[in-house]
Amino acid sequence: MHGRPGTDGGVRAAYAARAAEYISRFGSLESTHSEDRTLIAEWAEPLSGHVLDVGCGPGQWSSFLADRGTDVEGFDPVPEFVEHASTRFPNVAFRVAGFRDLPVAPGSVAGILTWYSLIHTEPENMPLILEELGRRLAPGGALLLGFFEGVRVEQFPHAVAPAYFWPAADLEELLQGAGFDVVSVTRRTEAGVRPHAAISARLRH
Repeated sequence: MHGRPGTDGGVRAAYAARAAEYISRFGSLESTHSEDRTLIAEWAEPLSGHVLDVGCGPGQWSSFLADRGTDVEGFDPVPEFVEHASTRFPNVAFRVAGFRDLPVAPGSVAGILTWYSLIHTEPENMPLILEELGRRLAPGGALLLGFFEGVRVEQFPHAVAPAYFWPAADLEELLQGAGFDVVSVTRRTEAGVRPHAAISARLRH
């Protein structure tokens, strides 16, 4: 239930229609897992430069990073989320944009967080999206990608819009093809919930 839309108009409209509900359920740090907070904080701590939270939703992770001294900017294709985030977290800049139309100069950012914001991306579009993210990063820039892990690439009926499980190995291969070196893979499993995973990667110099 932490997934966020990409640039698909249908997915964007589905989130817009349920924005208030989504914000109420998932728009605060209290709704996040402590292991995720630790992972994201440790990923961002060594970064020096501008960081993007792409698919930021209600903005809680952008605020989390800003409170720890990260120069972060949040982007989301759903205007309702950006409006909410801008009001609730005025110390952070937020803009309406999706993965394919990020208004950021190539090679200009130190890190990109995509926390469950790619789960609705159709598998055939994933290589292009990863390449677009890599194009914004400076050489050596960091990417942290959160997703639902499965034994195969497989669609499942997410509450807002269809989403996909990914084996970590498949995403690692796509990241390598997009110019990244994988740094680490972490997993979190709990009874009664979908398996969670995250991949940390760096753009090759």
